[in-house]
This record gives sequence, C-alpha cells and structure tokens, in this order.
Amino acid sequence: MKKVSDKFKLSNGYEIPCVGFGTWQINGDETAKNAAINAIKAGYRHIDTAAVYGNEIGVGEAVKNCGIKREELFITSKVWNTMRGYENTLVAFDESIEKLGLEYLDLYLIHWPASKNRFKNWEEINFETWQALVKLYKEGRVRAIGVSNFLPHHLEALMDMEIKPMVNQIEFHPGKMQEEVLSFCRENNILVEAWSPLGRGAVLDNEILKDIAEKYKKSVAQICIKWCLQNGVVPLPKSVTPERVKENADVFDFEISADDMKIINEMPFCGGSPLHPDSIDF
Repeated sequence: MKKVSDKFKLSNGYEIPCVGFGTWQINGDETAKNAAINAIKAGYRHIDTAAVYGNEIGVGEAVKNCGIKREELFITSKVWNTMRGYENTLVAFDESIEKLGLEYLDLYLIHWPASKNRFKNWEEINFETWQALVKLYKEGRVRAIGVSNFLPHHLEALMDMEIKPMVNQIEFHPGKMQEEVLSFCRENNILVEAWSPLGRGAVLDNEILKDIAEKYKKSVAQICIKWCLQNGVVPLPKSVTPERVKENADVFDFEISADDMKIINEMPFCGGSPLHPDSIDF
C-alpha cells in the first residue's frame, strides 16, 4: 500500500480503499459534508457512515459536490439496531439510499448483532437481517455486505449461508486487538475494519506508543493507523480538523518493524470504549 486510495480485495473480488474516513460523532449534515469533502481532497476515497450517525445527508452532499466520480468512491452505511429483521432492514436501506442520494452503496453492514442478553431468538434476528442484506446484494443495490461488532459466536450462524459476510467492522486499536475475532475473520476470508483506530482516552498518551512514534518521527495517531494496516485491517480514522485528516493519511513512507509490531500487538488495554456486543442495552 502506497496511498490511502490503494485497495484491499474482498472475498467477492470487489475492492475497498485501505484507509477509510470515519464520520461517527461528526454531528450535523453541513459539518459532515465539509469534513468528507476535506477528506476526499486529502486523497481519501472511502467514506464510512451509518443511519444512526444522523449525517447521511451531509455525506451524500459531499459525494455529489466533491468533484470526484461516484465510481471512484467507496461509500458504506449500516442498518441500526431498531431496524433489524428482514422487512425492516429493507426499509432502512431505502431510507439510507434516499438520504445519501445514491443509486447504490459499496458496502452495507449490520451495525450491531442481536445478542442473547436481550433476545431469546437472537440468532433468528441476525439471520433474517442478513437475509435482507443478501437480497440487496443479489439485486445489485450494494456491492458488498458485512457486519459490525460481531464476535465469532455471532458470525458462526452466518457461515453456512450462500453468501457470507465480507467485512466485520470492530473496535480495533492498540490495547484492544480482539485477537479471537481477528483470527476468526482471517480464517474465513472476512476483512476486518477498525472503528476507533486511535482508541479513546489514554491511548494517544500511552508512553509505549509515544516512544515508538518518536522512533519513527511520526505521531501516535499515525503509528496506530499504520499498525492497523500492517495487521491487514482497514482503519477508519475521523477528524474534522483538515491538518489531522491529512496527517492520518500520511502513513505510507515508513514501516513499523516486526519487533515494534509485536510490542504494540501485546499491549494491555489502555483506553477505549466500554461497549461489548453481548452486553449493550441499545
């Protein structure tokens, strides 16, 4: 990989840019529009949004007004938890497409799995939601389909399907590598995407990462992003600050050594979200 628009290949042969621009917590359509346009100007060709983010209209305006051909962009959205199930998911997809002003999505994800702590029929709910994504995929309305925040026991129920998940977007950053999920996805040819690749709280102030960043003359954020890439994971950094958006894309002129990768891989938890797919209450 030599630039943010270089691509990984999904299991169905469709290609996905190796770094995406995340839009979680970028509130308001005008702010999202401007942020996404700035990202595209900085070289990003992959924009990640979701119904629950409340900024699909803004992302759609960015796609429309950025000056880049639609087919050169990779746009992701996700079905929210309140719209799980076959019919609801089809409705949710139509709503997202309308807000985005697009004829198709490059990737559509189930945002969170239904889990056994909330639903006795959690496997059935996930199965029916997945069936809706398969229908959309077969109709050509989305080029690739996947899941988000799914653990192996959530994924296993979908592994016998005619069309399997192509992507699993999870929280992934130094101190929270989720090795069990990563290994399962690698074994089943599911590409992992990293939401919150820079972590939260103390991650960017971690002394181990600061020392490694100093060694390579890079920021801790750049080390986190490069670490994701060298693990074969697509990072989705976000920022509304143009300088940081550019900095997050400037990670292709160095390699983290095997020894330093091992140090980062083995870091204990040092900051991140408290969210767990089997204990969320939303």
